[in-house]
Parts: sequence; C-alpha cells; structure tokens
Amino acid sequence: MLDIRLIREDPAAVQQRLRARGGDHWQKIDQVLACDSSRRAAETERQQLQAERNRLSKEIGIGRKNGQDTSDLEQQVRDLAGRLETIGHDADRADAEQRDLLLQIPNLPHAECPPGLTEADNPGVRSWGEQPSFDFTPLDHVELGKTLGILDFEAAARLSGSGFAVFRGAGARLERALIQFMLDLHSGEHGYTEVSTPFMIHRDCMEGTGQLPKFEDDMYAVTDSDLFLAPTAEVPVTNLEREQLLAAAALPIRYTAYTPCFRREAGAAGKESRGLIRMHQFDKVELVQICRPEDSEAALETLTHHAETVLQRLGLHYRLIELCAGDIGFSACKTYDIEIWAPGHGGYLEVSSCSNFGDYQARRMNLRFKDDARKNHFCHTLNGSGTALPRLVVALLETGQQADGSVRLPEALVPWFGSDVILPPAD
Repeated sequence: MLDIRLIREDPAAVQQRLRARGGDHWQKIDQVLACDSSRRAAETERQQLQAERNRLSKEIGIGRKNGQDTSDLEQQVRDLAGRLETIGHDADRADAEQRDLLLQIPNLPHAECPPGLTEADNPGVRSWGEQPSFDFTPLDHVELGKTLGILDFEAAARLSGSGFAVFRGAGARLERALIQFMLDLHSGEHGYTEVSTPFMIHRDCMEGTGQLPKFEDDMYAVTDSDLFLAPTAEVPVTNLEREQLLAAAALPIRYTAYTPCFRREAGAAGKESRGLIRMHQFDKVELVQICRPEDSEAALETLTHHAETVLQRLGLHYRLIELCAGDIGFSACKTYDIEIWAPGHGGYLEVSSCSNFGDYQARRMNLRFKDDARKNHFCHTLNGSGTALPRLVVALLETGQQADGSVRLPEALVPWFGSDVILPPAD
C-alpha cells in the first residue's frame, strides 16, 4: 500500500501520479486524508485522556494514603474511562477505514513509466530472434495437439468444463520437462533458491501481494474457509517473508517456484482464448526477488533477463515491451512484458510479465530489513514469470512443426524431454 506519510506531505503529487493510470483512484486520496485526520485527532485525545487518568490515579493514591476523601477524583476517573472507551472505538474505526481505503488504491507508476492508458501505448524495448518461415501453411497448437495426440480439450471439458486441458503422453512429458528445465536453469545458473509452497493461501497473503480486495471475483475461494487457490506462485513465495525484519546481509533474496495457477477469468471464446492461450488452470515457474530499495531498478533488469534466457535457450522469437502507466498491474510501479511469437496463432502472446513493486507489497505484508545503521526500512519486491507454461507450449509446438506432422524440439530441452522430436502416433 502507499506510504501515508507521502500522502500527507504531498497529496497533489500522489493524485497526479494516480491520474496517469486512468480511472478514479486518485479521488480516494481526499478520503484517506479525512480518515487520517480523524484517526490522528482521536489518537491525540486518547493519549491526553490517558495522561489525565494517570495523573488522577496518582492523586487518588496520595489522597488515600493521607486519609483524604477521594470520591470526586474517583468519579472523574470513571468518567474518563467511559470517554476513553468511546474515543478508542472512534480511533480504531478510523484506522480500519483508512487501511481499507489504502488497500483499494494501486501503486504509483514509476516516475519514468511511459505515458498512456492502454496496451496500444506500450513502447517496444527490444526483440530477439526471427519469426520462423515455413514452406507449408502452419497449423495452430490445437490442431497440432489433436494430430499428435498430446492435447485433449474434449476430455478436460468432460472433467472440468471449458478453460482446462488434459496433456497426454508426450504432451504430459513435455510439460514436466519444461518445468524441470526452467527450475534447473533459474536455481543452477541464475542463483535462485527453489522452494515448493502450498497451493492454497490465506486471505491476508492475498492482500499482501495485492490480489485482494481488488481481484477477489477472479480468484477461486475455498468454501467455508479463509483460503484461496493460488492465482500465481508470486503470492505464496513473496509471503514467505511476510512480517519479517530481515538483516541487511540477507538481501537480496531470490526464490523460484513451480505452482499450478488458478484464475476464474478466462475470456470469451475466440482466437485470443483458443486452446491453451487462456486457461482457468495453468502451470507456471515464478521468479521472486526481495532487495534493498536502491537495488530494485537494477534487479528488475536482471530478473527480466533471466526470463528472456528461457526463450533464448529454446530458440523462440520474442519481443519485450514496457507497459505504460495505464496498463501496469495494480501493485506494480514498472513492468516489462515478454511476448512470444506463435506462428500458427499468427501473433504474439504474453508469456511473462516482470514487475518492480517498490515497497508497495512490503508495506501490505510488513516486510522490512534493518540497515547497517540499525534503522528499519521496507524492502522492495519484484516478480516475474520464468515462464508460464501454456503459451510456451503453444509457441514450441507451432514454431517446431514440420511438414510431415512432427514437431522438432529445441536441443536445450532434450536432456529433460529425452528426445528432440514429437512424432504423430503410428497408424
């Protein structure tokens, strides 16, 4: 959440940066200030009343010791107790209302975040590789998956409805191989510690990374509990350090994890949601970094490079774009999207989103570190997909397809998959 001190010191500047996102979030700043004023006034009065009660209690003690009648003083203390209870409720109510408002306000875009309100305003940063060419008409992954017998959407629909997939045979092995390939790359070469976390997370963890309250309707809640199915490994992995006061020497922290991800939103039927492109359940390998504030901008560049390395090792063409202020996620201050080329689909698909959240998430989860001068600061958090599985599978199948119906796989994947080709089933 935003720093209340920043809002107090320069509310106009905060509103201006929120306006860059579009929408009406900036209007909540005046409400936050009104709650903050009420809370601080109530807290000041409570402290004054407590001091007065303490003074009277001392007088009562002295009076009783000297045999004096202290009934008037005792009545004053009783009156103060009633007022303290009322003012305490007022302070707590204002504090809760202020926190609720702050949870609804997104992060401030980075000062150098490109201007714009929609994805059409996102500038390109760089690209890698070339779009593959074919001497035949390339198929999309749905047709390839059916021909190869590795993707079964009809069976998934019978099991769970639309927005799900069954991977069969070489498809299931490909999925497992990609997960192992990415985890080994990030833990073995990029310096991340691999963790395996629960797939169900408490509400306060979802609030900590910013999924709640904003996106509650998109989440899968577990009935009659305070648990949610993980929408992304970002949630459990970042929250591993929630409510911690870390030593400066412990930073930076780098975690990588595999989780299935669960999200209600799957989009309407059509090209942009066909097959694996938009799913209710999908696999992902996540990258999370926790660092000092002064290191987070460089950390974002490094984390993004780590995600790009996955695609480079697999020989897949992609482009990198930076999101404009109106297109960045709720909790992010700066984001790069990596979009992979899918020739059968005939377009680019987002396969990774790498974001710097500044201290926004750390404030929500009370994640701090103690610097060398023994002063406490909120950490900065970052995360990115390293990468998501479904669209990576889409690009691999569509890029590697051959005229004979087989799919050639990248050499880098062979040690995990066990072969460099997926063949159609024998007649």
